[in-house]
Amino acid sequence: MHFLSEALEAYISKNSQDEPALLKALTRETHLKVIQPRMLTGHVQGRVLSLLSKLIRPKRILEVGTYTGYSALCLAEGLAEDGTLHTIDINEELHHLQRTYFDKSPYGHQIFQYVGDAVEIIPQLDMTFDLVFIDAEKKEYARYLDVVLPKTAPGSVILSDNVLWSGKFLGPVPEKDKATQALLAYNAQLKEHPQLETVILPVRDGLTLSRVK
Repeated sequence: MHFLSEALEAYISKNSQDEPALLKALTRETHLKVIQPRMLTGHVQGRVLSLLSKLIRPKRILEVGTYTGYSALCLAEGLAEDGTLHTIDINEELHHLQRTYFDKSPYGHQIFQYVGDAVEIIPQLDMTFDLVFIDAEKKEYARYLDVVLPKTAPGSVILSDNVLWSGKFLGPVPEKDKATQALLAYNAQLKEHPQLETVILPVRDGLTLSRVK
């Protein structure tokens, strides 16, 4: 489902900050070499992530779901000078492509990659995060939140991607559609969570902004 017309999306893109050349190259290579290139963050949402990160100026960022590294590079643009970004993905085959583009950027020395199940890896990270971006297996969002929250402090920001899920919530959701069911429950959980202030932004496929109280 497209929430906006193609013409309006084109206008938004044209009148937003330009996409950096490195990210354009990564987009092209992802489409040529990787399955499901639609999973890329993309120009406008990438600029949203970059701007939010620059406003927060985080010392440490956690990303759950690296894919080919586009969103990590966007978030890294706002890192504090001595900051670090820690990104986790289950797919080992993408590790080299991610690293190639990280090292082409000014932030390569600040980005650390992990391969495996984020639910197992995050509790082992001995640090707290100012900014978290969740964009991995949708059925696991609630579990990611459970392990992420202990790694945050009051004022930390948690971003959750794809929370509008192509508008699948607007009609009856089949019982077998576990991903949609899980996102419905996750959105309700964020809304009612006593530790969080939450708003859904209608950016691309939905981006939730949650602030830890």
